[in-house]
Amino acid sequence: QVQLVESGGGLVQAGGSKRLSCAASGSISDTNIMGWYRQAPGKQRSLVATITRGGTTSYADPVKGRFTISRDNPKNTVYLQMNSLKPEDTAVYFCRAQPTPWANYGYWGQGTQVTVAS
Repeated sequence: QVQLVESGGGLVQAGGSKRLSCAASGSISDTNIMGWYRQAPGKQRSLVATITRGGTTSYADPVKGRFTISRDNPKNTVYLQMNSLKPEDTAVYFCRAQPTPWANYGYWGQGTQVTVAS
């Protein structure tokens, strides 16, 4: 079992920055892959970025060059630095952990709201 607790959401002006954090506790082996997803009103949840325990990252096209995912393995915490925010980045951001990229199970955080005002 893994528990994920996100923090750092809130209101920000367009063009501004925000940093989200997700602290994981529980089974370390189930947090080898960690990522951020987001869900805007009326839309499906979609991938934002992922990072492996070794530091390999991947990003969705809409956030490439603006968002950076990182992790602190001793603290079992993953971060999402969001720069040059746009109103279309407004969403609930969810943290996810899973043991492998192909795992058929994973864990979700409760989500944190990010609202970008134009």
